[in-house]
Amino acid sequence: MSLKSHRIASPSLALLALALLLALTPHPAAAQGAVVKLATLVPEGSVWDKALRDMGAEWSTATQGRVSLRVYPGGVAGDEPDVVRKMRIGQLQAAAITTAGLASIDPSFNIFNVPMFFTSYPELYATLNKLEPTLKQRLDEKGFVLLSWGHGGWVYFFTKQPVESVDGLRKTKMFIWAGDDKMAVIWKAKGFNVVPLAATDIMTGLQTNMIDSYPTTPLLGLTLQWYRQTPNMIGMGMAPLVGGLVMSKAAWLKLPEADRAKVQAACDRMERRLEVEVPRQDTTAVAEMQKRGLKVNTVNAANAAAFRSVAEDFANAMTGVRIPNDIVAMARKERDAFRASHK
Repeated sequence: MSLKSHRIASPSLALLALALLLALTPHPAAAQGAVVKLATLVPEGSVWDKALRDMGAEWSTATQGRVSLRVYPGGVAGDEPDVVRKMRIGQLQAAAITTAGLASIDPSFNIFNVPMFFTSYPELYATLNKLEPTLKQRLDEKGFVLLSWGHGGWVYFFTKQPVESVDGLRKTKMFIWAGDDKMAVIWKAKGFNVVPLAATDIMTGLQTNMIDSYPTTPLLGLTLQWYRQTPNMIGMGMAPLVGGLVMSKAAWLKLPEADRAKVQAACDRMERRLEVEVPRQDTTAVAEMQKRGLKVNTVNAANAAAFRSVAEDFANAMTGVRIPNDIVAMARKERDAFRASHK
């Protein structure tokens, strides 16, 4: 080979070497792995926030960094309908939301929002286990994957003035979640004075007297300090606060197939953790708020019967309007079977 031809070949060899180097060097995006952006209303530092962050650490460790979690707590990404919308357009990949948010995807989840439909955790879990395959399928059809259930505690009404009866509650200005016009119509038809707001606006609504009552769990009431504006709690549980960790189906399918099982296993562990921790902390939250001035107003037998009667009216009004008929039928069957076997 002549010196001339050797000089001509050198650039080609250099380009080949460069191409090989680039091929063997990991691309920055590949090296970073998948970052799942998750939004939630749960307060930063709360039991739920800590559980989510621990779960995210598990994701990263189990997948050797191929899947990581970035949590946006405290409603910084908006109220739950906003979060669901952002998941649909790809701005977020996941969310930890209540059944209010889940019901904005599919109304079947409104079964958990019926007042007094469930009266204990055991009957809730028994019914939930039976409904789960159907509910997961309906989310899948809408483009979402349910990775785990969330547990928020048991919902009670908090009020500025003492309330012990249905009629007393009707006289309050009650918060309900904005965006569900059909549910607002049902509440008003039952004689309640409801004020639709974003959940992120509850404190402002209390401070400006736009609202003076709202339903929430004791643990959330304490964590968010709402109880300071409403130092009374009706001493009768209304419903469990059920939630779920959901991911957009598009984001889920983009995760490496081998890593999905590892991500799911961490989600399962978080669910079991919250199933134990939240009810315990919900109970201690009542005692803590009572030390700080909260009054739990006793509901006598007659008023309790009136609450149950109105709750049944709600169940009937919501059936076929806010909850599909088949879900109500399935839930009633499983709940009643559980009650019959545990008399």
